[in-house]
Amino acid sequence: MATEETLVLVKPDGVARGLTGAILARIESKGYSLVDLKLVEPDRDLLEQHYAEHAGKPFYEPLLDFMMSGPSVAIRLAGNRVIEGFRSLAGTTDPTTAAPGTIRGDFGRDWGLAVQQNLVHGSDSTESAQRELGIWFA
Repeated sequence: MATEETLVLVKPDGVARGLTGAILARIESKGYSLVDLKLVEPDRDLLEQHYAEHAGKPFYEPLLDFMMSGPSVAIRLAGNRVIEGFRSLAGTTDPTTAAPGTIRGDFGRDWGLAVQQNLVHGSDSTESAQRELGIWFA
């Protein structure tokens, strides 16, 4: 089995609501390995690098503002098919429609800002994971 790595972020809403431990427990229960973990107060420069593909979109500035509103927990996660597996564990982007049993389905709330305030981020491909890990774990 080929092990891959991915970036997972517990976003400011998850940290503020005290859900980091519950989210980490789900990740570990799934059998993934925590390679590195840190609490980060991301600045604009880091977030502009991370969200570069969204620059100019209507939700870009609100997303950056939200991500700078408090600390996030950055996690380097490893495991077999961890990118696909974590995204399944996280659930769909909109917490209101995310399936029960997923992180967003069980813990997510609809604040009218579902794209931003949806508890977690997980890289969507091997290429994104490599790029994002390089930004958050430089």
